[in-house]
Order: sequence, then structure tokens, then C-alpha cells
Amino acid sequence: MLSDAVAEPAPRNNGEIAFTIKWVASIIQIMGYTATAFGWTPWNIYLFVIGLIGWFAVGVLWNDRALILIHLVALGAMLVGLASS
Repeated sequence: MLSDAVAEPAPRNNGEIAFTIKWVASIIQIMGYTATAFGWTPWNIYLFVIGLIGWFAVGVLWNDRALILIHLVALGAMLVGLASS
């Protein structure tokens, strides 16, 4: 009987996942800019690293090599900065 069937939610596609990740990562990076403006170190770097990882994930989901490259380089620079502080 159709009325007895329980509808399962449709799986999220990569587009929806990427959309969510990019907005969360963007908000976190804006928080990083704010932390930088107020001199809240090292929190600013932590926020930037989280945002960079988010945008790197979006690049992977979109198969966008330019996004992957720029965020890998930026992530590397941030991690070196964290290690040297």
C-alpha cells in the first residue's frame, strides 16, 4: 500500500553540498577578517584555515583546479605561519 510507505529524503547532490560549504566557509573567513581587524591572534589564523579547507573542498566538489590550487597554496602558507609562531 502506498500510504504505508515512508518516504525517505532524497540524497543531497554535490551542488547542494558545495553551496552549503561555500557559504559556511565564506562566513568563517569573514570572521577571520574581523578577528584580524581586532588583533585577535591566533584566532584569526584558525578561522582562515577552516575557511580555506572549506573552499578547498568546494574546489574538489566542483573539480575546479584553480580553486584547489589557490586554496592549497594559501593553506600551506597559513600552516607554515602557524608553525613558526
